Amino acid sequence: MAELVHPARALWWLFEPVHAVTYFTPEGLAAFEEVGLRGVARSYFGGRAAPLGPVDAAPVIAAFFNFAPAPIERALPAIWKLATPEAALAARIDGASAALKRLLEHVDPAQIELAADLLADAVTRLDCAGRVLAAANAALPSPSDPHGRLWQAATVMREHRGDGHVAALVAAGLDGCEALVVRCALDVRREALQPVRGWTDEEWDAAAARLVERGWITERGTITECGRIRHQALEAATDLAAARVWEHHPRAELDRLAAALKPISALCRAALPPINPIGLPATTTA
Repeated sequence: MAELVHPARALWWLFEPVHAVTYFTPEGLAAFEEVGLRGVARSYFGGRAAPLGPVDAAPVIAAFFNFAPAPIERALPAIWKLATPEAALAARIDGASAALKRLLEHVDPAQIELAADLLADAVTRLDCAGRVLAAANAALPSPSDPHGRLWQAATVMREHRGDGHVAALVAAGLDGCEALVVRCALDVRREALQPVRGWTDEEWDAAAARLVERGWITERGTITECGRIRHQALEAATDLAAARVWEHHPRAELDRLAAALKPISALCRAALPPINPIGLPATTTA
């Protein structure tokens, strides 16, 4: 694990690509289509919201945070007429497991078992208080096969970190659209995030204007020094919120987990779009 990177961040770089196969692989989309959730929006909102049960749009808008309300309101609760949450949960496990079996075909099965065991063990030590998506996912039964178990554990861990990240963004005074504008001011093209998250040009430009007024970005849309410092602070807060599960873990065990995950993560990451909308940096040193 990189010495100059917080362990919580270094491990996130490794387990996030494992989770993300559900969004970017043909197996994931096919599994959702088989239960009636056709298209990226239905599969994403249905699969990710399913642990919450047959909810309306409001709690999902709150939990997903940086998605515009409109696409979520179009999807929910209508998608539950196409597929129940139980069917969506089964589809996402089936699709993710199938994708991992293909991507990790040449990885030693013992290494997959080890990574699944170590990450699942970390899940049992999570404190999910205040973290609704993490708690809902942690309450699900663990799959019996190692690929499914690895994906499920990675998903709980990333939702746990994501819930903490949302809290850090709120504490920093950012709303969902503003958070995306700040990210684009740093290192992502607007075209890669705005359409995926569903914000209109008017909503995006209004968020940018608010950030200019508050000193986060310039009128050209670049990050200011003040904005960079504030962003670094909220990222540090995110790491801190995700760190408790690792605090008393011996360094040797952290390194063992990182070593088990690294080749698996690399293969999963290679299946993701080069420019992705899920928050991962372009390169890592984990």
